[in-house]
Amino acid sequence: MKKEIYISKGVGETRIAVKENGKLAELHVDKQSQVKTVGNIYKGVVENVIPGMQAAFVNIGQDANAFLPFSEISDSELIAETNKKTQNSKEVGVLLQPGQEIIVQVIKEPFDKKGARVTTDLSLAGRFIVLIPKSKYIGVPKKMRDKYERRRLKKIATEIKQPGLGMILRTVAEGKTDSQIENDYKTLIKKYNDLLYKAEKNKAPKLIHHDLKVTSSVLRDLISEKVEKIVVDSKQDFKRIEKMVKEDALDIGDALEHYRKREPLFKESGIDNAMMKLLRKKAWLKSGAYLIIERTEAMVVVDVNSGKFVGKKGHEENSLKINLEAAKEICAQLRLRHLSGLVLIDFIDMVKPENRKKVFLEMKKELRKDRAKVAVAEISEFGVLEMTRERTGLSIIDSLTECCEVCNGTGRIISRDTLLTRIDYWLRDYKKQNKDLRLKLYLHPELSDYLKKEKTRDYIRLMWKNFIYLKVVNDSTMYKNQFKFTKMSDSKDITHEIGTWKGHN
Repeated sequence: MKKEIYISKGVGETRIAVKENGKLAELHVDKQSQVKTVGNIYKGVVENVIPGMQAAFVNIGQDANAFLPFSEISDSELIAETNKKTQNSKEVGVLLQPGQEIIVQVIKEPFDKKGARVTTDLSLAGRFIVLIPKSKYIGVPKKMRDKYERRRLKKIATEIKQPGLGMILRTVAEGKTDSQIENDYKTLIKKYNDLLYKAEKNKAPKLIHHDLKVTSSVLRDLISEKVEKIVVDSKQDFKRIEKMVKEDALDIGDALEHYRKREPLFKESGIDNAMMKLLRKKAWLKSGAYLIIERTEAMVVVDVNSGKFVGKKGHEENSLKINLEAAKEICAQLRLRHLSGLVLIDFIDMVKPENRKKVFLEMKKELRKDRAKVAVAEISEFGVLEMTRERTGLSIIDSLTECCEVCNGTGRIISRDTLLTRIDYWLRDYKKQNKDLRLKLYLHPELSDYLKKEKTRDYIRLMWKNFIYLKVVNDSTMYKNQFKFTKMSDSKDITHEIGTWKGHN
């Protein structure tokens, strides 16, 4: 597989794109205004313990308390004796009390008004190794196909492992020397001892280990000898990557390139266009079929549609062809858009169980390319596949867009007639509290024309109904779902002064 990495540094953000065989496969946005917390380790204080929720809330010094599910507590010192004896129980009893200090690591970023999700199972990621404190475990990636290489790495890990400090070898460790792996392990042990020292010396809540920024962590995970091209438009980042390559003794030849052209890197490489398509709900397939990708509060829903596809075979065969193509694209879109949590995919109906099996296996094959943890269930008789994908950061749509102040994130605004109804209600409320019945109504020009020309009768009715003289004023600064009232005598905005309408617009 031909892999290329493009890194572009802008005024407010750094963008990292990964191409596989010429097609955009991954996109990461590191915003200066967004602080990454996943991977950070804190000395926190337990605020409250709620057995009914099977969770505790921990103060780690952020705006909202972190959420600690009991299932994320594996430290034997924190688990009740009854649970140690009955490990099959779904409910976990823990030895946590409000005010208790505890060391936790962030595994999910805080989102909206929800705090970060944390765990007591600490891990420290290095270049070739992930250190697992309080563990005997040694793990070698199953993605390594060479069984002899897996055995070699397992042997190295067994020889260098210290008591109570387990490890997981990363895929980039493949082919690395004994000394490279051992040095990485020693570096991680030093980091772990440092955070323990900070935890002992500092009062909670306190950040005791800061994980790498998005750019650094992505580069740590992606840059290897298998990468055929690394293009960087920032001199600073170019020097940093050059240093990383030398320290890791990577043989990448002339793969590293400093981009100096005036044309923006992402525009010149065609990544900009591909990136903008990720903001759309619709994703087209080569066959003419398409996907509709909807993100809700509870889950991500993907609908497969035949669209312009005209097959030459029967319904079952055509459905299978579209679904197989869709399975590949869905996996690619989940990676690109950083969609996570529960994902429901509504494939085109297939009658034969063997065809549903083929699509399921295709999904599993494509999901192996995903660096995030995934779990997938077989397609039901209704044609729906359920899967989960690990949340590692903000989705692309959250990284590249903000909530619309007009539609409040719905993607739609209220209709013109609904707005007129709101104006009518406002006038009724106003009349109850005021005797000055000469007002100015400010509207977007389109709405102003609509009211005066197409809704003339309603305009007159508004005045007669409420016994108010109303002068409509064009205001191009207004949004189409807004209105503003002032008294005829002055220009002071009184819209939000009316009781039930305070903060309405």
